[in-house]
Amino acid sequence: MTFTTRPTLRGTFGMVSSTHWLASQSAMGVLERGGNAFDAAVAAGFVLHVVEPHLNGPAGEVPAILATADDPTPRVLCGQGPAPAGATVAHFRSLGLDLVPGSGPLAAVVPGAVDAWLLLLRDHGTRSLAEVLDPAIGYAAAGHPLVGAAGQTVERVRSLFTEHWPTSAERWLRHGRAPAPGEMVTNPAYALTLRRLVDAGRAAGADRVAQIEAARRAWREGFVAEAIDRFSRLPFRDSSGRPHAGLVTGADLAGWSATWEEPVTLDWRGHTVAKTGFWGQGPVLLQTLSMLDALDDPRALDPSTVDGIHAQAEALKLAFADREAWYGDTGEAPAALLSPAYARERAALVGARASTALRP
Repeated sequence: MTFTTRPTLRGTFGMVSSTHWLASQSAMGVLERGGNAFDAAVAAGFVLHVVEPHLNGPAGEVPAILATADDPTPRVLCGQGPAPAGATVAHFRSLGLDLVPGSGPLAAVVPGAVDAWLLLLRDHGTRSLAEVLDPAIGYAAAGHPLVGAAGQTVERVRSLFTEHWPTSAERWLRHGRAPAPGEMVTNPAYALTLRRLVDAGRAAGADRVAQIEAARRAWREGFVAEAIDRFSRLPFRDSSGRPHAGLVTGADLAGWSATWEEPVTLDWRGHTVAKTGFWGQGPVLLQTLSMLDALDDPRALDPSTVDGIHAQAEALKLAFADREAWYGDTGEAPAALLSPAYARERAALVGARASTALRP
């Protein structure tokens, strides 16, 4: 066997993989206590909010595709919150902006992650809300060794925190510096938030589903929505270089919830590829595969060759250009984007040289 630092892993009970060992360990603990894969996934998702704050958070999203042994038909979990109702072209132009800032309050959409994880737990999990949230509460309250990349991220934006985002500075620059790699950090505010969600669930009675629904309401319509609404009205500097208030309101949170939907699919070379709808970037892959087929060149499918890399990169650039122009909240991008005729039209733009043009 060829030596590798990533040995083959085998087991007879279960296995968990994530981007952080504490999330994987927490999920494995749920499996060992009798939970199923969905219970474990939700536990890991909430732990990642705590231990990888530079990559995950309760204001993020959960676009997921799943199937079960009982029903292998893929289903999509839409955990991507939309832009707030106030995010109109007219509003941004009234602020003197031609583009939505890439950071700061104006960039925020309706938080989707928490409601989506809880919907997944309700419909496919088996364990209680308290049990699944317990690992995240524990690491947020008692602390965890912070990965180096998180501290490096804080260091890169230190001046933004100290000069313009005081609550972020209070949270991440407690000793006047960014956390060092491996330094123990806590997140008492998030621990308290999760505890209050558990308490809201317990107040709804002993029924597991009723508890989860009560926690979802507390998030979307209760104390969390109220806090987000208050904070969103405060102006903070964004990437435009000027301070602006946010647009997410309590009404935005109350008006949206995670949903189940059918995937967008492509039958490709004997396989059915399933992706999210056009509210995510999943169809980019479907467009790319269609274009590669339309090239009618077997070399285009071999990523180990110069010709293959070139063809795939060019097809991806064309698909991503369409994403920028046509994908959005409503998920109502033109159906023609996935038609064979359109794939042939786009494939004809792939020439012998790399293109630097954005061509939606």
